[in-house]
Amino acid sequence: MKSEHKKRIRPLLLWEILKNESDEDHPMTTDGILKRLAEKGIECDRRTLYSDIELLNASGYEVMKRRSVSNEYYVVDRSFDVPEVLILMDAVQAASFITEKKTPVLIDKIAQLAGTQKAEVLKHNIVQFGTVKGTNEGIYYSVSEIAQAIINKRKVGFYYFDYNIKHQRQYRMRTSVPGERRWYVVNPVATVFKDDKYYLFCYNDYHGTVVQYRVDKMDEVRMLDDPITPSKERADFDLSRHQRSLMSMFGGETERVTFVGSASVLDAIYDKFGDGIKIREAGDNQIEFSVEVQISNPFLAWVCGFGESLKVVAPQKVVERIKEHIQQVSRNY
Repeated sequence: MKSEHKKRIRPLLLWEILKNESDEDHPMTTDGILKRLAEKGIECDRRTLYSDIELLNASGYEVMKRRSVSNEYYVVDRSFDVPEVLILMDAVQAASFITEKKTPVLIDKIAQLAGTQKAEVLKHNIVQFGTVKGTNEGIYYSVSEIAQAIINKRKVGFYYFDYNIKHQRQYRMRTSVPGERRWYVVNPVATVFKDDKYYLFCYNDYHGTVVQYRVDKMDEVRMLDDPITPSKERADFDLSRHQRSLMSMFGGETERVTFVGSASVLDAIYDKFGDGIKIREAGDNQIEFSVEVQISNPFLAWVCGFGESLKVVAPQKVVERIKEHIQQVSRNY
């Protein structure tokens, strides 16, 4: 590299060294910095170093100075601290939609957020979750395409599949053309991480409703040129409210259901429906509340899971659905 070029990049290399190798607890001496620059092929004397540091500070790149026998310099570590990085790493390791292959790659990138503390972070990364990991490596591409479609207000197209007994993909087929995979075209609303899975919430022009699909079961996802279809349903869609009404992401007819139960289930109720739910005292350590839910088999099972501690009292058609569900389950035994 020509001498003139080296002079131009010297401040950038100086900043890179200080940013990656120093912090408040690990300052670098003048001699240490000069040595590191020399290792990168950059000759520099003390006067030039001081001038470059002044230039960095004047340009908004803050280099701190600590006076001692030999002046010491460091860059304040503004990255994540160890506990924050460990939480992010735990989340990646626990997430089933992140594949076995991708998990260590993401873990290493997250560890970089700790800056000079990376080694300490990796040393403390000892939590074992035993999570069953997904196998669809294309989910990262799919999430990117969906995000771009939402930003650009474009439709999304994809194929959708289920797994058979041999864990092989079985694509949803067109009913009118046997043997041909069905191509879904939807208006994306948002991606949601729930129940350890990624979901796409979208408006379906054909059905005229907001539906959800598991992103890890979508294939060949791509943003289309077609703009999203304006609709009142999509404009009025309240994602938070819709999520609270779902059970395990299974949709169904929405009903306002009234419950009566023991006060002992309060924590579970708040965990499911949020702190904003209005709960009334019903006497004898009983509570009563009403909330909109989508009536599905997971909802029926959720209610039955509380046994005598929680029951639905209205509307009557939902009560009858629960009775039917109990009878159907009992026939299996």
